Order: sequence, then structure tokens, then C-alpha cells
Amino acid sequence: MGAGAGAAVAAAVALANAVKASGMVVKVEPGDFMTILKRCDEPLVVIGRGGMFKKHFQYLTSYKGLGFFTKSDTALVLPPRVETIVAAKSISFPDI
Repeated sequence: MGAGAGAAVAAAVALANAVKASGMVVKVEPGDFMTILKRCDEPLVVIGRGGMFKKHFQYLTSYKGLGFFTKSDTALVLPPRVETIVAAKSISFPDI
């Protein structure tokens, strides 16, 4: 893993820890998630896969101190300026 990839993984871990510490995760529809990404100056998105019987894509980002989560049956087409972390095996939160 290169220095850039290591920094990206560290940023993803920091995002996940910040969201976990705050306890504030907002579940939104995929279209609303895309709108939030447009508002971010330098968006970072953690991507995971989930589902036991029906597989889906999971997305997590942070905006103004809140974590935003969405899931979709198909992969979202993220804007090219979005930095992505696809190392997550899955993303899960209690009661979401």
C-alpha cells in the first residue's frame, strides 16, 4: 500500500470513528446522498457491501459534523472529485 492509500485509509478510519463517537448518523435516500456530496468541498465516501440474501452497496460520508448513510441495490455513480475508500467489508449501525 502506497503513502496515498495509507492516508486515505487513515482518513476513512477517522471518519468512521468520528461518526461512531458522535452517534449521529442520518439515513437518507441515494438521491439525497448525492445532493449532500454536491455540497461538500472535498467529499470522502466510504463504500461497503452488505446484505445476506440480497446484496447492496452502502455509502457513508460526513457533512457539517453529521454522518450520512445510504444504501442502494445498484452502485451509485459518484462525481469524479469524490475521494472513495472501498476497503470496508460492510457498514453497519444499530437501528438504521
